[in-house]
Amino acid sequence: MEEMERITMPLIGDKAPAFRAMTTMGKVNFPEDYKGSWVVLFSHPADFTPVCTTEFIAFSRMQKEFDELNTKLLGLSIDSVHSHLAWAKSIESIDPDGKGTVKVTFPIIADISMKVSKLYGMLQTVASTQTVRAVFIIDPDSIIRTILYYPMSTGRNMEEIKRILQSLQLHDKENVSTPANWNPGGNVVMGAPLTLEEADRRMNEPDEDMIPLDWYLTMIKGK
Repeated sequence: MEEMERITMPLIGDKAPAFRAMTTMGKVNFPEDYKGSWVVLFSHPADFTPVCTTEFIAFSRMQKEFDELNTKLLGLSIDSVHSHLAWAKSIESIDPDGKGTVKVTFPIIADISMKVSKLYGMLQTVASTQTVRAVFIIDPDSIIRTILYYPMSTGRNMEEIKRILQSLQLHDKENVSTPANWNPGGNVVMGAPLTLEEADRRMNEPDEDMIPLDWYLTMIKGK
C-alpha cells in the first residue's frame, strides 16, 4: 500500500519557513523581504470563490489600518498568477454591502506546486488540493506569533486579526497580557508575582494604576 504524504505545519514560536515565489506584484523572498515588519500571511481555498472574495474586499478596506500597525498583508491560493490577476480585477467591480468598491493592493502568492501550502500546513488532507483558511501572524523578527485555522465555509473576522496584532504589539512594548474580550484602551493583565513579597505588595500597596483582584491576578488600568 502506497504511503500517504504527511502534511506538517510550523508552530507558534518557530521561525517562519522561508520560500521564494511569484506573486501578483512580482517575486518575493520570504521572510527576508519582510524583515522589520509584521506580516499577516493568509491562504484561500481557490480563486473566484464566494467567501474568499468577501475576505479580499474586507482586507483591502482595512489596508491602511494594517499599514498603520507596520503590518504587511500577503495572500495565497493554489492558482496561477494570471488567475490571481483576473480575480483581483473582477473584485474591483464588486460591492457586497454598499460601502464602495476597492482595489486589491497586497500581493497574492501563486502556489500551483503547493510548495508554500505544504510548508505551512495549509493542506489539511492529502485528498484535497485546496488550502484551508489559514492565518499566520509573523513578527518583525520572522517568528510565528499566531496561527488561526478556519473551515472553508467560514469567513474570517478581520477586526479580530487586527485585535490580535494590537495585543501582540502591546505585549512586546509593555510586557503585559490582554484579558478576555480585550480591545485597545481596555485594562490589561500583569504577569503573576514570582515572590511572596511581591504578591503582598500588590495586594496591600498597589501602584496607582493597579487593580489587584487576587494575589495572582492584577490588572493595569487601560490608557
